[in-house]
Amino acid sequence: MAGRAQGEAADVREALAALTHSCGLPVAFGGLTGDDAPAAARTPGGGDAGFRISQLVGTTTRALRGLAISSGSGLGGKAIALARPVAVTDYRASRTISHEYDAAVAAEGLRSVLAVPVVVRRRVRAVLYAALREPAALGDRALTAAVGVAQELERSLAARDDADRLRAAAPAAWEEVRAAHAHLRTLAHDVPDVRLRDELLAACARLESACGGATRGDGTVGLSPREVDVLSCVSRGATNAAVADRLGLRPETVKAYLRSAMRKLGTHTRLEAVVAARRAGLLP
Repeated sequence: MAGRAQGEAADVREALAALTHSCGLPVAFGGLTGDDAPAAARTPGGGDAGFRISQLVGTTTRALRGLAISSGSGLGGKAIALARPVAVTDYRASRTISHEYDAAVAAEGLRSVLAVPVVVRRRVRAVLYAALREPAALGDRALTAAVGVAQELERSLAARDDADRLRAAAPAAWEEVRAAHAHLRTLAHDVPDVRLRDELLAACARLESACGGATRGDGTVGLSPREVDVLSCVSRGATNAAVADRLGLRPETVKAYLRSAMRKLGTHTRLEAVVAARRAGLLP
């Protein structure tokens, strides 16, 4: 679970960086909701109860870090309760939100703020904020860009959910099969004997077909062998640099193969690509 939490936190950090870039707003912050939300941020019903602000971009104080937000309270709490984006032109003067968090917002010097919930399968899983230090109307362009970033984060979190479900459904030994598959594919490309290399790749194909999905030969998804090699390594948690080292490729080449595979699979992130490849029978 620690690895999952770290991965989700990294997803939120990336989303906040994208938020400042796409919205043109200098400050962004947010956090994940769920069972790990602090007690002060929960309501008796659980679920989308609240969260702590855990990730910050462009802030100058620590006033917002660790702030516990309850559902229905403040701007972010309102976004959770309504499950839709909300914004205020001047946070402290707004009559449309409650003001439990005015002190922290004032300490950071924020005025115009928008909050966008990240809804995964009808449940709010995170809230992203973007803000200005002066009162100004946040137009449709900023809101549209923020919603787009939230949707990207939604896809990343959904892919992690799918990956967890796949792991839970498979016995622990299956992870060893996947590790062996990745190792065999890597070894195959280091074997100079063409016949032996083909036999190793055939063994890999048998492992791939063991998952019961479609095979590459049926035209469902036309990934190249190298694209499958890259995804196989990525599925084991390897970074692009590690994949490049294992396969004897340049990191830029690995990125190109990964982008191509993601495009063919209709996915937006590397984790989504791995999940889609397993569903298609391209990986065990």
